[in-house]
Amino acid sequence: MYDTKRRVKSRVDWTVPGGPKLQDCDLAFSMMETPFKRDVVKEVCDAGRKYGLKVDLYFSHPNWFDADFRPYCKHPLQPGLYGIQDATPEVHARMMAHHRQQLTELLTNYGKIDMVCLDMWLGKEVWPELRETMLALRKIQPDVMFRARGIGNYGDYYTPERYVPGSKGTTDMPWFVIYPLGSGFSYGGPDDPYKGSAWVIQNLADTVAKGGNFMVGIGPDRDGRFSPTALSQLEEVGQWLKVNGEAIYGTRPRPGDLWKEGAQVSFAEPSHQAGELPPATGENGPIRFTRSKDGRALYAICLQWPGAALKLQTVRTRKGAKITLLGVKQQLNWHDGHGEGLVIELPSALQNEVKRPCKTAWAFKIEGEEV
Repeated sequence: MYDTKRRVKSRVDWTVPGGPKLQDCDLAFSMMETPFKRDVVKEVCDAGRKYGLKVDLYFSHPNWFDADFRPYCKHPLQPGLYGIQDATPEVHARMMAHHRQQLTELLTNYGKIDMVCLDMWLGKEVWPELRETMLALRKIQPDVMFRARGIGNYGDYYTPERYVPGSKGTTDMPWFVIYPLGSGFSYGGPDDPYKGSAWVIQNLADTVAKGGNFMVGIGPDRDGRFSPTALSQLEEVGQWLKVNGEAIYGTRPRPGDLWKEGAQVSFAEPSHQAGELPPATGENGPIRFTRSKDGRALYAICLQWPGAALKLQTVRTRKGAKITLLGVKQQLNWHDGHGEGLVIELPSALQNEVKRPCKTAWAFKIEGEEV
């Protein structure tokens, strides 16, 4: 998808009698050698920067078209099938040279790259060369962040895929969940069952409370257009963030297990109507906490409306503490729950769904927490 100078020296011929068989070749691998003749990566990078976006390029270590990569990762033609033998030392060296060449081009020819999303694995046999490649790439762009997949501790962040960890991360490495909004990361057709904006918001709050972030994956159709349903759901998430963004952006988790209270609910795949939480098993339903970077504000994100009062067992406040519901100007009354934590009183007007600042997940801002 970009202007690479690399050439493919071995491919699989699936049509030869008695095949498939490996075939020597000398084929261009560049987008510029196709009828399209446009550098897609350059156009995307330029367009993103025009609008102030950072650039995260996806790069998969193995390649199914180039047969040199066949022995080292999941591939339709593994060694032993059809009499195919393991790679020779020459093929091994050529594969790793091509791998380094492409990543070097991406970090050299397209300006500042903020992240590189590596995918798949090449196997332990190539680790010495892979290590040297990573050290060389960091000399080209020292500030780029590499996804850890396939490079282990030489990476900068990791990405749980299609699930949200049940607790906070076990390492100090940054992380975010990657999860498709539909059935897959690619375009799934007009009937793809998109999960709904409430599902995104619930997972976002749950993940951020644990110290991570949440990436929603959607794919375009063959003309580059996204599903109107997917766009509508993401726009609804954007509306929610306009009200509650300060409880998400730049926040930090509470220590230990204090990132949650209330019912234990999984937000993985909605088996019921998209975005509809099952009945709460706790008094307030599930609650997720975040804290501002400066530590002055604590946010309690209620994933279900708490009713006439919100009771927080793990929160203590100082005299004169200020408590508000994001999206509502007036301060809320509160009192000590006599050993049972903090009780926040909710006005009768807010019991009317129409008068609440959002439809899903309400964030209470507590200034004056007693830490």
